[in-house]
Amino acid sequence: MRAAGQLRGLLGSAARAGWGCAGRRRGCSRGAAEGRQYERVFRASVGEPARVWGAAAERIEWFKPWARVLDAGGPRGASWFVDGELNICYNAVDRHVENGRGNQIAIMYDSPVTNIKEAITFKEVLEQVSKLANVMVKHGVMKGDRVVIYMPMIPETMLTMLACARIGAIHSLIFGGFASKELSTRIDHAKPKLIVAATFGIEPGRKVEYIPLLEGALAMTQHKPEKVLIYHRPNLGTVPLVPGRDLDWDEELAKAQPHDCVAVRSDDPLYILYTSGTTGLPKGVVRPTGGYAVMLNWTMSAIYGLKPGEVWWAASDLGWVVGHSYICYGPLLHGNTTVLYEGKPVGTPDAGAYFRVLAEHEVAAFFTSPTAIRAIRQQDPEAALGKQYSLTRLRTLFVAGEHCDVETLEWSKKVFKVPVLDHWWQTETGSAITASCIGLGNSTSPPPGQAGKPVPGYNVMILDNNKQTAKTKTLGNIVVKLPLPPGAFSGLWENQEMTEKIYFQKFPGYYDTMDAGYMDEEGYLYVLSRVDDVINIAGHRISAGAIEEIILSHGAVTDCAVVGLEDALKGHVPLALCVLRNDVKMEEEKVLEGIVKCVRQNLGPVAAFQKAVFVKQIPKTRSGKIPRSALSALVNGNPYQITPTIEDPHAFKHIEEVLKNK
Repeated sequence: MRAAGQLRGLLGSAARAGWGCAGRRRGCSRGAAEGRQYERVFRASVGEPARVWGAAAERIEWFKPWARVLDAGGPRGASWFVDGELNICYNAVDRHVENGRGNQIAIMYDSPVTNIKEAITFKEVLEQVSKLANVMVKHGVMKGDRVVIYMPMIPETMLTMLACARIGAIHSLIFGGFASKELSTRIDHAKPKLIVAATFGIEPGRKVEYIPLLEGALAMTQHKPEKVLIYHRPNLGTVPLVPGRDLDWDEELAKAQPHDCVAVRSDDPLYILYTSGTTGLPKGVVRPTGGYAVMLNWTMSAIYGLKPGEVWWAASDLGWVVGHSYICYGPLLHGNTTVLYEGKPVGTPDAGAYFRVLAEHEVAAFFTSPTAIRAIRQQDPEAALGKQYSLTRLRTLFVAGEHCDVETLEWSKKVFKVPVLDHWWQTETGSAITASCIGLGNSTSPPPGQAGKPVPGYNVMILDNNKQTAKTKTLGNIVVKLPLPPGAFSGLWENQEMTEKIYFQKFPGYYDTMDAGYMDEEGYLYVLSRVDDVINIAGHRISAGAIEEIILSHGAVTDCAVVGLEDALKGHVPLALCVLRNDVKMEEEKVLEGIVKCVRQNLGPVAAFQKAVFVKQIPKTRSGKIPRSALSALVNGNPYQITPTIEDPHAFKHIEEVLKNK
C-alpha cells in the first residue's frame, strides 16, 4: 500500500527481536543493541508518526487504502488512516482461515466454575460468528447501530463482539451481573437496537440470574430495544422468553446463513466502553476501528514478544478494556490462541488455579493484575500449590491495572521464575502507554517500581501545575504530547464537550492522564497514584502510592490502601488500611510499629505516618483499582458511594466496623 521505506524492516523485526531475547527463564543479554532498536522506533514515532504507523498498518488487511495516514488538522490530530476501509473481524478471523490457520485453536475456554473446557478453532469461530452476524442483520441491526452485550466470561460473549464488528454495529459490553440501575443508565445512553444476554453467570458458590437484572433495568429505561437475544447456558436451567421481543440463541443460529464482513471506515466506532468517572454522567469511551486494529496487532509482537500461533493469556474480564484488547481482539488479530478463563485466582478451586492454566495450556506470555498475585500470595505464601505445575513454555509475565509494589514483583519473579514486567495504560488509550517492549529489545530486568518506558507513539512528559516540565524524579502530572497514536479513543460517546473538558483543557496540546508520577534519568516512568490521590500533608504533596509501596515491603502485609485522614493541624495525615498474610502470627501493634518505622526510614517524617487499621480485604474494582475517594469519605465519616465495579462491596461495611471499634 504505502511505501514504508526503512521503517518496515525495523517494525517487522519486532517479533524476531522479542523472540530472540525472551528465551525462557533468561534475561535479555544483547543490551545496548536492543535498546537502540527501541530508541530508533520511539524517536521515529514522535518525529515521523505517519511513516511508523503506515508501516505497521501494512501488516493488516484493508478493503480500501487510506488517503492519509494521519490527519493533524483537528484539535487533537488523532484521526488515523483517513478514508481507509477495513473490518476488524475479517482481520481477526477470516484472514487466518484463508491463510491456513483454520484448524489452529483461536479460543481456549477454561471454566473451573462449570468444569467445562472447550477448544474453538479459527474455522469454528468463523462459522459461528458469520451466522450470528446474519441473525443480527435479520432482526434489523445495521452498520452504526448499537448492541449492548450483557454476558459473562464465555465464548459466546466473544462471538457476539466479533459478530457486531463483522456487520459494523457498535457493541457496548457491560459486565454480566451489573446492577439493574447501572445497566439501565448505559442502555439509555447507548440506545441499542439489540441486547444480547446470557441467562446466568457463575461465581464461586453461587449462580447469578442475569435476566431478572436485565428486566429490572428495562423497566427503568426510556429507551426500549427492539429485540433481546438470549443465550441459555447449558445445564443451568432455562428462563421464559417474552413473546415478540425475545429471541432464542440456539433457535436463531440453527436457521442462520453465513454473513460476509462489512467494510467500515477507519474512524468508525468499534465499541463504546463505559468507565468510571467523577461527573455522575455516563462516560462512554469510543474506540475507532482502524487505529485500534493496527496498534493491537503491533503490540502483540513489539511489546509482548509473541509469534503467531503461540498461546497468550490475559487474566482479566471481557468487560474491562484489557478484556476487549487482549482477550478478544489483540491475540486474534495477531494469530495467537487466547485463553478465556471463567474463574478466580483463588477459590476456583484454590491458589494453584493460575499455575494449572499456565501449565495445561502451555501459555507463552501472561497478563494479570498485581491484586490477583497478592490474593494468591495471601492464600499460599510459599506457592506450594503452584509448585506442582511445570511452566515450561512461560517466558514473561506482564502486570497492569494498578501500581505493582516491589514486594509483589519480587515474589512473582521467584514463584513464576520468569521476568515480571509492570506496564501502564488506561481505558482511553486501549493499549499500553508505557511498557518494557521486549519485542523491541527493552530490558527484561528493569529497575523495580517503574512501569516501563513510553511505548512508541506515546510522547510522555511530566508537567508541574504551572504547565512547566518537571525535573527528573520530581512528582508531577503525567501527560502525553499530542497527537495520540493509533488505537487511542476518539472521544466520549455523544459528548465531545466533556471530552475536551476532562482530557485536553487543563494542559493544552497534551492528553491529561490524570495520573501522578515521575521519570528517572533513563526514561523509566514511575506511576504513583491518581492526581486526586496525592495527599497534602502540611503543604507537602505526598503520593498515596509511594506510602503503599513502602508498607508493602513489610513482610507481614500483603495488601494495603492509603488515604488522607482529616487532621486539624496538618490538614491531612495518611491512614493505611492493611491486610495481613494468612500465616502472620505477629500482634497488630508490632506490625504497626514496623511499618511506621519503614515509612519514616524510606520517606521521612514529612509523611507524618502513624496510623493504620487492619482489615480482611481492601475493596477494589474488578481491574484491581482502589476506590480511594470512597474510602477517604468512609474513614472521614462522610457519605460515600460504592461504584458498581467494586468486586466485593461488603468490604466497605467491614472497614466501617473496624473503624468503629478503634
